[in-house]
Amino acid sequence: MRANHWIRGETLMFEAEDIREWRGHDVVDTGKRKIGTLEAVYVDTSTDTPSFATVTVGLPTKRRLVFVPLADATVGPDYLKIPWDKKLAKEAPSIDTDGELPAEDEPQIFAHYGLPYTTGASGERRLGRR
Repeated sequence: MRANHWIRGETLMFEAEDIREWRGHDVVDTGKRKIGTLEAVYVDTSTDTPSFATVTVGLPTKRRLVFVPLADATVGPDYLKIPWDKKLAKEAPSIDTDGELPAEDEPQIFAHYGLPYTTGASGERRLGRR
């Protein structure tokens, strides 16, 4: 499956594997203010399309990973721009840099951004790390 992202009025297609190539690049908000660096991609388990990313934020001794939605993200020369404000992103639910996202925490991530959350038909989790 492919996810559509827009850049300069053209559709740019990302496969889940391709967006992982952006690991380590800056993630910026709409004002191009740096939020952090891209660490991992989480796909929607029902479609296998990139849905959220974790972004490394914080001081070197207190780093954590915050979740940001990838819908409508665009790419620049050396950055991935998300349509969310830096402050909102930095206040998003987070995990430790070596942590895993517990299934019961998924609804909080979606709610933080005002996005609807539903589990799979059999109650399976919505996000999977790729």
